[in-house]
Parts: sequence; C-alpha cells; structure tokens
Amino acid sequence: MKIKTILSFLFLLIITCNNAQTITFVSEKTNKPLPQVSVFGKDGNILAYSDIDGKIEKQSLKPEQEKFQVIYDNFQVATLSYSDFEKDIIKINDRVKDIEPVIIKNNKPAKYIFVKGNFNSYVTVNGKLNCYTDGIITYIFDNQTKKLKSTNVEQYRVYRLEDPKLEKKQTSTWDYDSTLELPNLKNVGNILEYKSKKSVIKELKGVQKDQIEITGEALQKKEFSLFGYRFFDHKSILNVTYEKDSKKTLRDLLEFNQVNFLKLKHKSESEFNQIILYNNFYPTELDFKDNDEIEKVKFKTDYSQYQTKYWENSSFPNMQTIFSSFFKKDLKEQQNKK
Repeated sequence: MKIKTILSFLFLLIITCNNAQTITFVSEKTNKPLPQVSVFGKDGNILAYSDIDGKIEKQSLKPEQEKFQVIYDNFQVATLSYSDFEKDIIKINDRVKDIEPVIIKNNKPAKYIFVKGNFNSYVTVNGKLNCYTDGIITYIFDNQTKKLKSTNVEQYRVYRLEDPKLEKKQTSTWDYDSTLELPNLKNVGNILEYKSKKSVIKELKGVQKDQIEITGEALQKKEFSLFGYRFFDHKSILNVTYEKDSKKTLRDLLEFNQVNFLKLKHKSESEFNQIILYNNFYPTELDFKDNDEIEKVKFKTDYSQYQTKYWENSSFPNMQTIFSSFFKKDLKEQQNKK
C-alpha cells in the first residue's frame, strides 16, 4: 500500500511539474485555447508560438527580455512583462477583427474551383526575422477530385533585413530568401485523408470555427549530412481552419497556416541554428469556372511585384507592420517590378 501511495505521489508531482513548464493562451470571451499566438521579445525575435492547445514552453521566455509583445491574427493584442507569465493561463482578447465570410461569386457546377485570398510568409533564424513576403494569390482546384491544379500569385511584396552576409560556413548569417515559400494548399480539399496517414492529428472545436492540427516529424534521432552541412530535428505543423461543424471542404475553408522547423549548421559550427518558415493563407473569394486561365506573375524574391496597395485593406494580414515596428528602416522592401 505504501508503494502505491508513493508512486501515486510521484505521478502527481510529475504532472504538476510538467504543467508548470507550460503556459496556455485562452480566449477571454470563450475560454477556448488559442493556437498560433506569437510571443515577440523586445528585440523583435519570435520566442514562442502556441500549439492547438494554446500552449507554449515557459523556458522559451527569459527575464532579460523584460517586455513581450503578444501577436494574434496578425495584430498586437497585448504587452506583457515577465512576471505576467507566472500564471499558468493567460487570457487574450482574440476578437481583434470579426471573421469575414468568404464571398462565393458563382455557385453553378463547373470544372474548377478558384480559391482567392491573402497570404504572408516569413523566415526566422534563431528567432530573428530574416525575410518576409505577402500578397494576393489564387489556387485552382479540380472540382471533381478537389486536388490542387495550380498556384497563381497576382501581386506580392518582398522584404529583407539590410546587410545580409553569405559566409559559406556560417549558416546563421545566410539570407534565406530562397526558402520563402508560398502556402501549399495541396491537401486542404481532402483534409480528412490525413487521418489514415502517420501524422499526429488534433482537432479543436471552437465557438465559431473548427481547427485541425496535423504534426509530422523527421530526423529526430539522427542528423542528416550533406556537403559538410548537418540537418536535424525537422518538424511540420499544419493548422487548417474550417466553418464550425462543417464537412471540411474547400467551401468551408477559413484559414490555412503551416510552420516548418529545421535545425541547420556547418560541420565547423558548434551549435545548430533554428530555421523556421511560417506560411499563412486567408481566403476571401471562391469561384467556379470551366476555364482555368488566370492572370498571374512569377514569384521571385529578388523584387516585389504589385499594381495596387493591397496591404492597406483593413482585412489584409499585414505582418510587415509588426516586423517594421522592431527593425525600422533595416527591413527593406525589394524594388517593385510593375
């Protein structure tokens, strides 16, 4: 009996310690967990990013950072001190903007489905922003199979931090603009197929929407070597948001987010560098057509390419303003190729 009592006590102690190591963001209106909450340090580094349970690791936050900016849905929603994170649960005002309905332009049966919307993507190296892009994009799907047929950028901007260095053996100094990717919506039309794959899947039922998180990992136990470079601890977190209690079809899509993690170093470097790519897409229009022709531009990170100031729309996910508040004039837009 004593042994059982001791084991039970140890089990409770372990649970308590584990809980103390995490902080959970929840909505102050619904008390539901808030995924995709970013915590910025005073230097502009992204220190933490909450999972579908709203959790971040407390150890990622350091007292010397003093003040922390909390970003949700591309808006700053709070400024917190280190002492604020002594709480296990932090309530956030998540209603910075209402969920805008996707406009359905044509509801007649057709060969293709056009999903148009806004996107942003950015890369961080050891938490610090390296490069950023945003714009307007249209995805074309086969209406019968719901498979992605093409990805078409209409307008976009690219920003980089000034004075990047390319020291071949110092991966922390690289300009990672070549890793900037457009959000990959390949499987959002058949998202339930993931349930048969070897990924970890969680679902969060909200008051207004349903969210599905799909996590995959690789290179967890052994690093991969190529030409003197070491790759380790690759992880991908896919978070797709649909209308509440819907069938999770393209018509129900509200938001797409993906975060890819990779640790990289040259063999001469003592420590790995944490490379993180954030991809976000927010649909605004859905259309059905029999013709898949569309006006588009070629996405290249050497320049921007736009005809209108699309980012001035109040509904646009403009993370550039957040980053510019930290990096000021050091964050340079690439010349616009009209």
